[in-house]
Amino acid sequence: MEIIKTAIDGVLIIEPKVFGDNRGYFFESFSQREFDEKVAPILGHNITFVQDNESKSSYGVMRGLHFQRPPYTQSKLVRCVKGAVLDVAVDIRKGSPTYGLHVTCLLAAHDEEGERYAKELGEEVTSSISPLPSYIGLQFFIPKGFAHGFAVLSETAVFQYKCDEFYHPEADGGISILDGTLGIDWKIPTKHAILSEKDTRHVLLKDFDSPFCIN
Repeated sequence: MEIIKTAIDGVLIIEPKVFGDNRGYFFESFSQREFDEKVAPILGHNITFVQDNESKSSYGVMRGLHFQRPPYTQSKLVRCVKGAVLDVAVDIRKGSPTYGLHVTCLLAAHDEEGERYAKELGEEVTSSISPLPSYIGLQFFIPKGFAHGFAVLSETAVFQYKCDEFYHPEADGGISILDGTLGIDWKIPTKHAILSEKDTRHVLLKDFDSPFCIN
């Protein structure tokens, strides 16, 4: 796999090595050994994932911007296995020179819809990196101290992610995914976005007291 650094330290795009032939394709979606060899040196510490999650959503669904409060902070490794989503990480670490800034990444699956969005939007919405040979099958690593969310671009999307801390509902946190001051172009008409009731209650960044500080 190839590791692509973005404009914000620690936020990484991962491109798995895909082997294709007349039967289809094969790739390792995750290898702890390779992750330790290639990602840990960039982060300065190891990551051990303990929980895998999956969600299915329809076009126009927006989820986020979520995080878990200390002491249950989470790093995430995310990917889309059906359709396409626009995935976003927002820096919410107090004292960070990139506080309030974000990185976007198009996550497109190895299917017809995913390939279509990868072709149409890949270079445009996968920010802060040089053009890639392909935008299909990318993975996105979001470290602790970031709020995470995504918008569904395709008719249906199946989204998977690994976490290095178990889910703790009492530590749930978030900022508004519709906060215009964040400057995120979600590539869908957010006026008609489909949100959970919980996500509609998250505060704007200007009213947010972050529990995270830059190390």
